[in-house]
Amino acid sequence: MKITTVFFDLDGTLLPMDQDVFVKTYFKLLAKKVAPLGYEPASLVDNIWAGTAAMVKNDGSRKNADAFWAQFSKTYGDKVYNDIPVFDEFYSNEFNLVKDVCGFDPLAKQTVDSLKLKGVDTVLATNPIFPAVAVHSRLSWTGISPEDFTYITTYENSSFCKPNPKYYEEILARIGKSPEECLMVGNDVEEDMVAQTLGMKVFLLTNCILNKKDRDISVYPNGDFEDLVLHLNTVL
Repeated sequence: MKITTVFFDLDGTLLPMDQDVFVKTYFKLLAKKVAPLGYEPASLVDNIWAGTAAMVKNDGSRKNADAFWAQFSKTYGDKVYNDIPVFDEFYSNEFNLVKDVCGFDPLAKQTVDSLKLKGVDTVLATNPIFPAVAVHSRLSWTGISPEDFTYITTYENSSFCKPNPKYYEEILARIGKSPEECLMVGNDVEEDMVAQTLGMKVFLLTNCILNKKDRDISVYPNGDFEDLVLHLNTVL
């Protein structure tokens, strides 16, 4: 079946980064922002990870945002719901300083633009553990606009997370596409290549590869952005 839609991961794919450096810088800035509200830095980080785990375990019964804040409120109480606008303000402003520790690859935007010119739909399939405002901020660091995508996953509109295959099933249902007409591009062997189990085509971007279980990557089409462009020209 002809490929009509290409899914792209964001962190480490369209946006080059060292994930550990990204997370450390992000948490440091966030802790500084919300400390005046009574969030002690060490416990804040622990509770963000706990909230993230709640999203990863989400079974589809609620949105990821609800799963996160319900877990977060177990420590801090219902005050957290009144503080959400402050967190969102952080993602619109101070969070953009994290751009300085991320890379930039002009081929990311060129690839998305090229697909649009060919009439191919694109989806930003970033793990939906961030609010839309944070996704849009990170996307802006790549030079790509949210309007360039048919659909973007965020913690507000998603009920599953990677590597759960149901994350991809939810997107497919939303955009009305079959797995066979879609291709997933990502840098994480576990989280992104799992799309193949549904019948989707995949491409493993190796520039910032994550392969925690040291799996054999030769079973997937793989390479850098130049290799991806060649692969897309072959399969489209």
